[in-house]
Amino acid sequence: MITRQLLCTLQPKLDPNDAETVARHLQAAATRFEINSRSRVAHFLAQLAHESGFRPVEENLNYSAEGLRRTWPTIFTEQLALESMRNPERIANTAYQSTRLGPRLGNTEPGDGFRFRGRGFIQITGRSNYKKYGELIGHNIVDNPDLALLVDVSSLVAAAFWHENGLNRLADRAGFEAVEAITKKINGGKHGLEERWRHFQLAAKALT
Repeated sequence: MITRQLLCTLQPKLDPNDAETVARHLQAAATRFEINSRSRVAHFLAQLAHESGFRPVEENLNYSAEGLRRTWPTIFTEQLALESMRNPERIANTAYQSTRLGPRLGNTEPGDGFRFRGRGFIQITGRSNYKKYGELIGHNIVDNPDLALLVDVSSLVAAAFWHENGLNRLADRAGFEAVEAITKKINGGKHGLEERWRHFQLAAKALT
């Protein structure tokens, strides 16, 4: 169901040879985690097309001071934002590290914030998520987080995330409201909602 042609329909700039490899691994992962209907596949690919363009990506932490204040207003004071801007490692270790209230995202060791920054088709963040999804797919991505940037591993992580967060159930519905509900689960808000909707329409049409 997931083919090179389908991926290139959603992302025309994708190299056909890369698309062939990605399609093969995404199909295997989708089968394993019950993304097994036209509606589920259309929703799944629409979200991945927006999140990563079908390329496993690493979280971009090259924030300006203004961006830090806007993204993490309760963490970065004006002074801290100025001191941390354009320093991805410091930004991640500040934003994602343990606080006086306890570990954030399961990050308990010094440097965990940067070590377990977002990676993948659907980016997972934090030691606890790397542990959870690594165990689900049978890969030790805690000891080697960059495995999450490999196409086969990233495909499995994305599909496992989809399954574990109940997105198959949401994806059994078509329409804009379903895209919106899935986007909130993945993004925590509505970022890129219109583009995700356009991708879903393209995928649904191609799969019909």
